[in-house]
Amino acid sequence: MSGVAMTAAAGLAGASGWTQLWVSLAGVGAGMINAVVGSGTLITFPVLLAAGLPPVTANVSNTLGLVPGAVSGAIGYRRELAGLGPLLLRVGTAGLAGGLTGAVLLLALPAKAFEAAVPVLIAGALALVLLQPVLAKRLAARAADRPRPAHGGWALLIGVYLCGIYGGYFGAAQGVLLLGLMGVLLELPLQRINGVKNVLALLVNGIAAVFFVIDGPIDWRAALLVAAGSVIGGQLGALVGRRLPPQALRGVIVAVGLIAIGRVVLG
Repeated sequence: MSGVAMTAAAGLAGASGWTQLWVSLAGVGAGMINAVVGSGTLITFPVLLAAGLPPVTANVSNTLGLVPGAVSGAIGYRRELAGLGPLLLRVGTAGLAGGLTGAVLLLALPAKAFEAAVPVLIAGALALVLLQPVLAKRLAARAADRPRPAHGGWALLIGVYLCGIYGGYFGAAQGVLLLGLMGVLLELPLQRINGVKNVLALLVNGIAAVFFVIDGPIDWRAALLVAAGSVIGGQLGALVGRRLPPQALRGVIVAVGLIAIGRVVLG
């Protein structure tokens, strides 16, 4: 990613055309991956760091930028969401509360706390991405032996709230967490669960983005570039993302995530 470095003070407004193109393409990739799995932040966040944005500014701008892509992905899965209005109302309320809590924590805690936590958060997210197939099989097998309450019960609401806190604070692999949680607690096919996951990600990112607009260090050029790319990526993910080899997606996510850790640790 050499050639995209720049001073943090200038932001992306003064970046080269190539830098801005990289950010837009990262938005496409993130929008597509978010629609399919939910780890798109591990694509855009490292690129924004490489472009010279401070970690908190990169995180806030990324959250805002991915909202249009989340809308695009949710619309792409609208057929899978048919008849799930009551469920979406319940879990959506929990997700909104969690997302707002996480956003407040991000701006209330010292920036150095977030910077110190970023390598750990990314490493944990990468581990979830790698372990997701194994976890999904084990959780599904365990869930098959247990009766599951309608709409997931209180366990689902609490789990979605906690995932929302994580999503509002950072969000990488939030979708993986939600897929695992709902896969255990809901009697729904995977594609319908994925549609619910896309709506929850939209609500969490959306409420966090509203809070960040009111009181957050946003780089608007970065947010707009990510937004433009993520809208395209969200539609691509809904249309063709299900056919992409999961191993290829995980390989890209892990590679970019490791670059992000190196960027933060080495400065």
